[in-house]
Amino acid sequence: MLFTVLLAVMYGSFAYDLTRIDFVKLISLYGALFFLSYQLIKQYGQNFNVLLAMGVLFRLVFLFAIPNLSQDFYRFLWDGHWIAEGINPYLFTPQLYLESPAMQLKFPFENAAALYEGMDALNGSHFTNYPPVNQLLFALSALLGGHSVLGNIMVLRILILLADVGILYFGKRLLEQLTLPAHTIFWYFLNPFIIIELTGNLHFEGVMLFFFVVSLFFLQKNKWLLSAAFLGLSISTKLIPLMFLPLYFQWFWTKKDSFFVGLKKLLFYYLLVLGTVLLTFLPFLSSAFFTNYIDTTALWFQQFEFNASIYYIVRWIGFQTIGWNIIETVGKILPFIIIAFILILTFFRKNESLKQLITAMLFSIFFYFLLSTTIHPWYIATPLLLSVFTKYRFPIVWTATVMLSYFAYKETTVEENFWLIAIEYLVVIGFAAWEIFFKRANSQKQMQGL
Repeated sequence: MLFTVLLAVMYGSFAYDLTRIDFVKLISLYGALFFLSYQLIKQYGQNFNVLLAMGVLFRLVFLFAIPNLSQDFYRFLWDGHWIAEGINPYLFTPQLYLESPAMQLKFPFENAAALYEGMDALNGSHFTNYPPVNQLLFALSALLGGHSVLGNIMVLRILILLADVGILYFGKRLLEQLTLPAHTIFWYFLNPFIIIELTGNLHFEGVMLFFFVVSLFFLQKNKWLLSAAFLGLSISTKLIPLMFLPLYFQWFWTKKDSFFVGLKKLLFYYLLVLGTVLLTFLPFLSSAFFTNYIDTTALWFQQFEFNASIYYIVRWIGFQTIGWNIIETVGKILPFIIIAFILILTFFRKNESLKQLITAMLFSIFFYFLLSTTIHPWYIATPLLLSVFTKYRFPIVWTATVMLSYFAYKETTVEENFWLIAIEYLVVIGFAAWEIFFKRANSQKQMQGL
């Protein structure tokens, strides 16, 4: 009861009495939440139903709060209202709408000015790049919440909460199938990072991960048709699972079937995944859609920079050698390096069991994030959930250190502190290196000693 009341009060303070620019309060409150949650899981991890109830309660604390660490939800609401009005959100920018009296007359939009001001001009000047399952949920919030911003937010929160409960349910069952401790799913479900960034700030990584963990669950049960369908839905929520597709090669190839039968099943699996994705995109498809979507997605690699690690070192070298920011050039090269790394894991690492496959996914996304130009805190939800099904825990450490990136947000500007970024990544990379190389070596020595 003491844990519950104390954590609930602290989450309430985070939700209703915190601004993003108050970094000292933010990091102090988050540090206390992280420490207490860690102790809670360590001491009471076997009390599954109690921790489930606590996790739901802490999420409900945020129900009536306006997100205070991210402005993205304003764009979610904008896209949702457009779909509810029958407008394809991929074809028009909010800025274009506000500059066109004819569009405003044809499609009157009650909260247009308020939402545009909330999302800021940079977001409003670009086409949306949120995949269609996301868009469906945005539209649902508009239909159920009406023109009330808080009503829309509450609908989105409930959807994200339900997704997290689904992750808990299927994650627990998958852990049991893999003969792993079921309570380790609480490293995701009760992690304050997840509660704050997903339920609190309305990021849809949780919905994407729900579909993804269901896909893994059916893959383990060899129901790979269902697995493919849910993987397609996961990709249509957030594109990130696309990078994992090559890693499935050995799962099908090393089964009892012949090489060609396994390859046939693999290709059929890919067709089902991509077919599901195509089906969800179908209502929005047009030549303009492809141009707008590809150009907007490319911005994340070639123009935006935030909380990067290796990329910032490369950028510094570029400034020293040629005298300007080389993001546009590097942004075109980095994807090929990432693809090469994933192909190495695909063909030169054992990925025959589900544990091995998930571990390869964890290494893939970790490498991808290390080379990325932009790493917002909520991105870490994916490696965190993957780590639950492996022996590696460095993503849990990352969920603690990534919050240092919020130091960058000032009243009217974004000014990153590279010392804090260095601390964030040195701690995470150091812990990962210890787990991958030294912890394994020590374990082997202990086994030899026995």
